[in-house]
Amino acid sequence: MKIIAFGASPSKNSINKKLATYAATLFENAEVDVLDLNEFQMPIFTVDIEKEIGQHELAKAFMAKIATADILVVSLAENNGNFSVAFKNIFDWCSRISGKVFQEKPMLLMATSPGARGGASVLEIAKKAFPFYGGNIKAAFSLPSFDANFDVEKGNISNPELDSQLKEIIKNF
Repeated sequence: MKIIAFGASPSKNSINKKLATYAATLFENAEVDVLDLNEFQMPIFTVDIEKEIGQHELAKAFMAKIATADILVVSLAENNGNFSVAFKNIFDWCSRISGKVFQEKPMLLMATSPGARGGASVLEIAKKAFPFYGGNIKAAFSLPSFDANFDVEKGNISNPELDSQLKEIIKNF
């Protein structure tokens, strides 16, 4: 089983990438490929640029990575209540290749933030929107107050109750 995981943030120290990486390692007998959005930086999508260059090679590469997955583990960064610009740009380029960006792959959709709501706003937006783009969301999880509930040194959720919730979701996935 192959898992493609990513935090939908370009931050070099992305807390969402840390959460996605941890969650992906909880699946048994899985090969995990953690993507870094910085490897998919493209110009801001416009139809004018698309007309000039066509489908961007990095968008094709991102879609090819998604195609290799049996499961997607995605943790969304919340910027002003919505997707990060970096993720939205990749998504926009990819959606011009195929409207089914997520290719009907089973998805564990997550979010975290330093705040108590744990990226709840962006998670709700994605839960409503992603199915229209081939997102086969099997489960969702929000980790509130990242700094208080995640041990960066150990790379895991430090809150036993929240860790148990995530492990139960993955066990039943």
